[in-house]
Amino acid sequence: MNRKYMDCNGDCAEPDNFYPMTAFDEDGVVGHLIMRFTDAQKKTLRFGFVIVDDTKRGMGYGKAMLRLALRCAFEVMQAQEVTLGVFDNNMPAYHCYKAAGFRDVELEEDEFCQVCAETWRILELKLTKAEYEARL
Repeated sequence: MNRKYMDCNGDCAEPDNFYPMTAFDEDGVVGHLIMRFTDAQKKTLRFGFVIVDDTKRGMGYGKAMLRLALRCAFEVMQAQEVTLGVFDNNMPAYHCYKAAGFRDVELEEDEFCQVCAETWRILELKLTKAEYEARL
């Protein structure tokens, strides 16, 4: 993972467009996510690979990590919206994103991903800067 992030810019072709974030507590790493802009104007930031240590799930770390990442996205990076995708079979993550303020995005066509010879449906979510500020 370090090689992909440090040597390959997270597979992002554009320079200065890949921002990994790792969350820690007093015992060590509790979670991780990446942020990357999806537009040349750097107004839409996408979260990806949002992961919380299995032993730390259900303890509020995911929501806290998202709150910090959203603060960085909107207040530091000046994004106007943040998007992410979640597999429809991952309801705990979906509910965590909703609790953080994300809302469902209607897609013209369902998106799918092949995972270990299975087809998983992807749900798209979004949070705008105005929606974020209204929650403060």
